[in-house]
Amino acid sequence: MTVRGVRPEEGAPGPAVVAALWRAIDVLRAIALGWAAWVSSTRVSTMDRPWLAWVVLGVLAAWTAAMFLHRSRTAAVVGTELALAVVAVLATRWVDPPEVITAGARTVPGIWPAAAVVAWSVLRGWRGGLLAAAVVAAADLVEVAEPTENTVNNIILLLLLGGCVGYCADLAREGHAALREAIRLQAQVRERDRLARTVHDGVLQTLSYIHRRGTDMGGGTRELAVMAAEQERLLRTLVSGVPARPAEQLVDGAADLRTVLQRHAEGSVQVAAPADPVLLRHQVAEELSAVVREVLDNVRRHAGDGACAWVLIEDRDDHVVVTVRDDGVGVAPGRLAEAAAAGRMGVSHSIHGRINDLGGRAVYDSRPGGGTTVELVLPRRGRV
Repeated sequence: MTVRGVRPEEGAPGPAVVAALWRAIDVLRAIALGWAAWVSSTRVSTMDRPWLAWVVLGVLAAWTAAMFLHRSRTAAVVGTELALAVVAVLATRWVDPPEVITAGARTVPGIWPAAAVVAWSVLRGWRGGLLAAAVVAAADLVEVAEPTENTVNNIILLLLLGGCVGYCADLAREGHAALREAIRLQAQVRERDRLARTVHDGVLQTLSYIHRRGTDMGGGTRELAVMAAEQERLLRTLVSGVPARPAEQLVDGAADLRTVLQRHAEGSVQVAAPADPVLLRHQVAEELSAVVREVLDNVRRHAGDGACAWVLIEDRDDHVVVTVRDDGVGVAPGRLAEAAAAGRMGVSHSIHGRINDLGGRAVYDSRPGGGTTVELVLPRRGRV
């Protein structure tokens, strides 16, 4: 199990930290066995059945040696080790007389069962470590019959060991998975950029040329020009990595402005967006899209035949800027004020009114023959 509840696959290659923990467990197992053998040799005189203690230690020694040779660490393997640890602890009741056990003598395996707890921690995370520690703790309580202060301390240490080591293993696996995903995404981005360059330098330029020539020639070639423009738009959407269709809301009440404004991309309109999502409240994004639509409608009606438009999205942390620029005939000075005075409310109402309601502002920059630029500035906390 991982920190997020994802169970790691057995036998799957893991991070280097986890591999190092497995090697450390092999060393811990051997050191613990040597310590248990030395402790048993110093108190043979207090045992009822010393031969049984050596049989138990011999089995643990065989298992310890096998673990140096058998590198697979599955649930069956560590489960068998945990069972051996429990049996070794309970065998102490037949090795030592009751008064020695009550006095707080060490169990036959000593700290060897801690290796089984750590093994479960590494294999199954902190939950597995706590479960294994609880199993060994239960065996300790059965063995001693009447828990002593030393028994309680050992149980607490086992629980801390299982939980902490397991949590570290979980973090290592999660970090390893995140790194692999980042490398995979980086490779995808590089490949997409390579394909984008190839498409841009070849196919897109050709389609754009067909669109322009077909439009200029008119007649039956105009339909061909429209088809070329549509394919150019779809290809530009593909290589930019931004979905062409409206996407679902990413989080509760939020939408990606890149996706929302991408609806306006067509043959004569191009949308340029940053690589990262630009999240706004869904209603705000839709209202801003309506403002952009009004600006583009003005381009189609007033910028002249063949005029192109570009929509640029910028995310500046505390506010979002959407710039719509065209290469049309431009607007004469004072023309917008005259239109508003004459009752034509396209700019003053549909554009300025909408953006003002959102708490933002629209800035026009135009000159005859030089095209028009409309900058829509929207604070992050703009009102719906």
